[in-house]
Amino acid sequence: MIKVQALSGGYAGKKVLKNLSFSVEKGELFGILGPNGSGKTTLLKLLSGMLKAKHGSITVLGKPLESYSAKALAKLMAVLPQLSTDSFAYTVKETVSLGRYAHQKRLFHSWSFDDEKIVQEAMAQTGVQQFQHQHLQTLSGGEKQRVFLAQALAQQPEILLLDEPTNHLDLSYQKELLELLKKWTKTRNLTVVSIFHDLNIAALYCDRLLLLHNGEMEMIHHPNEVLKEGPVQAVYQTNIKIIPHPCISKPQMMFVPDEQSREQPILLLDERYLQQTKEMIVFHTPIFLKTISSALVGSGIGWRHTFVNHSVEKNNHDPHSQQEKAVFFTEKGFLATETVGMMTTAKLRHVFHQLFKGDGFSVFMVAIAGDEQHTDRKEAGGMNLWVFVNGNLTDEALVQSIVTATEAKAKILRELEIEEKITAAATDSLLVAAAQNGKQFNEASASTPLGKLIAHGVKASIKAAIFSRS
Repeated sequence: MIKVQALSGGYAGKKVLKNLSFSVEKGELFGILGPNGSGKTTLLKLLSGMLKAKHGSITVLGKPLESYSAKALAKLMAVLPQLSTDSFAYTVKETVSLGRYAHQKRLFHSWSFDDEKIVQEAMAQTGVQQFQHQHLQTLSGGEKQRVFLAQALAQQPEILLLDEPTNHLDLSYQKELLELLKKWTKTRNLTVVSIFHDLNIAALYCDRLLLLHNGEMEMIHHPNEVLKEGPVQAVYQTNIKIIPHPCISKPQMMFVPDEQSREQPILLLDERYLQQTKEMIVFHTPIFLKTISSALVGSGIGWRHTFVNHSVEKNNHDPHSQQEKAVFFTEKGFLATETVGMMTTAKLRHVFHQLFKGDGFSVFMVAIAGDEQHTDRKEAGGMNLWVFVNGNLTDEALVQSIVTATEAKAKILRELEIEEKITAAATDSLLVAAAQNGKQFNEASASTPLGKLIAHGVKASIKAAIFSRS
């Protein structure tokens, strides 16, 4: 559809872009990324014919860009630039109708039924139909942006060039616009080339990304290949962390604040933060801990600062839905968004806790095993285990920690020849939580120093909790 070969260009003798070569396929949503001054807008102007290339070539549908007349190019390509503060003294409908100019065949054209239909559809699709009789100056920035998008769509182009199309739009209209563009690339074979400042949005919707740096092509590939920590940090000169989107296989970026901005005091996680009543044990810290758990509430990976294990009677309370579980702990005074909540049929006198020390780090263990009705040591009821790490864990180390703890639990039960008994309540849970300060850990498998300490602590804690029933 579009082919760029050895392209260089800029303004008034200043070369902004240097030796770019790439192609854009028909029906593709192609994103252009880069920091301010990298040449994004200059490239869009070159692709639209607003600027002449100093070197190299641009071909559209196999023909040189410069061979198209202005009207022929307008039939083929529509451009939505960055929103200007100036507004024409036109109504919304008049502004959108300008998009039909390239399709008029006579000097003094007549407005056709098809023209009216296309303009009304464009306004409806961009959510500005209700404003069609208002003057453009009366609209907000986001509303104006949608009007000019409707104008571009009214051209019925094969190629749509956009300069930060989500600028000035609120979240709902950002999503609607990008969903619409993505849909049209599939159903109409519309080719979209767009500049993005928001890398996360670009990752979600673009088929491929071009990353510019100082006017040169840093990388061009699928979002998963372009949006990696190394290239992004090098180009944007800022500390970021790439994480997977929770619902789809797309990368997302998070800024990482400087150390002094995090306001996370260094704490030693130990028994000082543990409280116990007849019905529950609570571990509450003044800082949020990075957690991974299989708990009733707060399961998965997240940040929590309150950890609750609530003792319930066997066959008494077993909420089934996630909402019911969250309501149960909320009624007890705990915010579900800040809490890891577990239940146990064990009596809380069977709780064991201890700080296990390593070389420059430590692990605080809290274990509950069995319930009052199981007097035979060969049989254990609901078993809950908390592992609090005084250290800084990567995601890999966090996941490895819970695997190591699970393996150690299974091993000690085999050694003791104890069978876990399934009780009426969903009571068997495991938690690992890290203070995220102090010594850095990239691994926590059973062969590493952290893994060895976790395994030792798990075995000792479970053994002590089980035999505390005697």
